[in-house]
Amino acid sequence: MASLQTKLNLKVAQRQILTPGLMQMVSVLALNKLELKEMIDAEMVENPVLEEIDESVPMLDDVSGREEMLERSAEEAVSPTKDIFSEIDFGSYFQEYLDPGYRTQPEYEESDKPSFEHFLSSPTTLTDHLAWQLGSLTLAPDLMAAAEFVVGNLDSDGYLTAPTEELALAYSQAPGAANGNGHTAPAELPPAALDLLRRAVDLVQHLDPAGIAAHDLSECLLLQIAAQKDEFQHLYGAPIDVASSPHGSFKEEAERKIEERRRSIDVAAILVTRCLRLLQKRDFKELARAAGVTLEEAHHGLEFIRTLDPRPGRIHNREQARLIEPDVYFVKRGAEWVVSMNEEDLPSLRLSRQYRHLLTAKNTDKDVKDYVKERFRSALQLMRNIAQRKSTILHTCEIIVRRQQEFLEHGVESLRPMMIKEVAEEIGVHPSTVSRAVSNKYAHTPQGVLELRFFFSEGSAGPEGADTPLLVLKRKVKKFIEDENPAKPLTDDHLADMLKEQGIEITRRTVAKYREDMNIPSTHQRRRRG
Repeated sequence: MASLQTKLNLKVAQRQILTPGLMQMVSVLALNKLELKEMIDAEMVENPVLEEIDESVPMLDDVSGREEMLERSAEEAVSPTKDIFSEIDFGSYFQEYLDPGYRTQPEYEESDKPSFEHFLSSPTTLTDHLAWQLGSLTLAPDLMAAAEFVVGNLDSDGYLTAPTEELALAYSQAPGAANGNGHTAPAELPPAALDLLRRAVDLVQHLDPAGIAAHDLSECLLLQIAAQKDEFQHLYGAPIDVASSPHGSFKEEAERKIEERRRSIDVAAILVTRCLRLLQKRDFKELARAAGVTLEEAHHGLEFIRTLDPRPGRIHNREQARLIEPDVYFVKRGAEWVVSMNEEDLPSLRLSRQYRHLLTAKNTDKDVKDYVKERFRSALQLMRNIAQRKSTILHTCEIIVRRQQEFLEHGVESLRPMMIKEVAEEIGVHPSTVSRAVSNKYAHTPQGVLELRFFFSEGSAGPEGADTPLLVLKRKVKKFIEDENPAKPLTDDHLADMLKEQGIEITRRTVAKYREDMNIPSTHQRRRRG
């Protein structure tokens, strides 16, 4: 039987432990200017030790210091024969203290004017646009509620992603929904609810913009074609009397154009209904054969389809412009490029003198001292991390400017390959530090406001040894394809040969990968026949 024994074992292991200060340094480094300003404002609210330096407004420490000096001078001064009341400015006294509505001193006064943001109208969404149209119609309450339910289930492109039966079941089971008899709907789908939802979907489909509330692309395009056909029929429904008109030849030409337009609309409906998958190939002969129309009619029908919007909801659901403010500036002064940090509107921090006085005062409670010490430690750590962030970004940008001077002078064609690992080795930090330093940060350059990550790209070596960044290489491939003959588009092999003529060694498979990354169709899909 084995006996139980007590043993001591030593084990050596390495562990990476992130202290709170190090974690804050990592998070501060990854912030851009706007995010850093928000973080500093939040820290100033939570930590009373931190104060913002503002030269135009005196700090509380300065005001209290001046008050102490005045009190000390008053105690030391002895002037019994001096009339105290002769030194008081009674005019200023009555103006400032007895005037209705006490007015502060000008140096502390803040004008509370409305911001320009209050004058900017909020963008109208698709839901708002449709709700406004529904509000202008006189509808039965149940149909209005069903139409609002349909509008609420549209995606950002204006499509109904769920079938009508599923929507009707969800609407009938919604709290407060009626099944036609004024009672709450049961678990099963009543026919009245399905008919109500179908009428609501049809109502929404006739609102502006045309094509919304469709279940798929085909229905969306057909709704737009039907709307334009009705409008065209309303404008040019009556035929032109050519015989009785003195301008018969002109009206005959106009009638021919109108008939040609009417035929292109009909052919477009046929193409969408029967040959939607063939539209991407741009093979007019195959389209004409499948639709049973002539080659010219197929061409006109396809041109009309190109005027339609496959995402009609996007016109009202546009993404808001992202606010970008440069973190650094690349400026040329004389013959030298200089990097400067954009610290405008960033608060300049300092430690409060009043709280430092609490640490040295003898009558301060111990708990208060411990709290103030902890707040001072947190404030100092934040200020060091902000300074370290500035130093890391400046060193990184100085290397970028030194290596990419040709790009700054001449443009994107002169961009050189550069890796984050190389910059990290030159600075003497970990690559993850450089990655955080350039993440989500922008530089103002002569070539525009660019993200710092834009300057980091792998290269493809050529026979002469000159590296070409992937960004420039993709631009070359895209330029070749834009200049190609649509009837005889370039293959990936041809593109690889054309790059090889410029000294860039690259395989056909790599060209195909770059082409797919740029969402450029294949050679077969780009070929225009007919």
